[in-house]
Amino acid sequence: MRLRNVKGSRERIEACPFTFNEDDGSALYTNKGKWNEIFKNDNPIHIEIGMGKGQFITELALKNPNINYIGIEKFSSVLIRAIEKRELKESEGVNLSNLLFIRMDAEHLPDVFDQGEIGFIYLNFSDPWPKDRHAKRRLTSPQFLNRYQKVMDKAAKIQFKTDNVDLFNYSLESLNESSWTVEEVTFDLHQSSYLEGNIMTEYEAKFVSEGKPICRLLALQPN
Repeated sequence: MRLRNVKGSRERIEACPFTFNEDDGSALYTNKGKWNEIFKNDNPIHIEIGMGKGQFITELALKNPNINYIGIEKFSSVLIRAIEKRELKESEGVNLSNLLFIRMDAEHLPDVFDQGEIGFIYLNFSDPWPKDRHAKRRLTSPQFLNRYQKVMDKAAKIQFKTDNVDLFNYSLESLNESSWTVEEVTFDLHQSSYLEGNIMTEYEAKFVSEGKPICRLLALQPN
């Protein structure tokens, strides 16, 4: 799907005080190991990779003020919508100081975060990259799982949700081959015992309204 360009989005992102941008690489990469200093607390840091328009991570930040959240998105035209959500909430007097954004490709995670800096990773409705030659681009590929281990603390986990059964099966195989432990798995989240506390993304709400089942897993990295 081709994304519609939002005029001025890059300029607005560069001027946003709670957003970091890979275009200004030196400023972004010097934050490695210092994210708690940026949040001005020692709370755990959770990230969402490919956050889209930010509905999911904004809701998480509202519900969990004692956790710091960073939403990562590589497309400016999408990230700007997440920025607008936070700005709207703050204009209504809501404190979202525990929510930051980064515009970058997730392959740069180990350049931006230090070992043990991240306590949880959310992957929601990631691009399936269906062609075999593009498998390494999938966010649950062994290549990306290796990147995650370079930034996660020892007890950190990944939660992955998708409507794509082929991608979900691939992800289960990839996790197993990489010696991750899959603690929870369901091919129909909204008819499972794991639904309590679930926060829906924009895509999830759309798919559920169409009667499509949502696959979900929770995985722990190798010791």
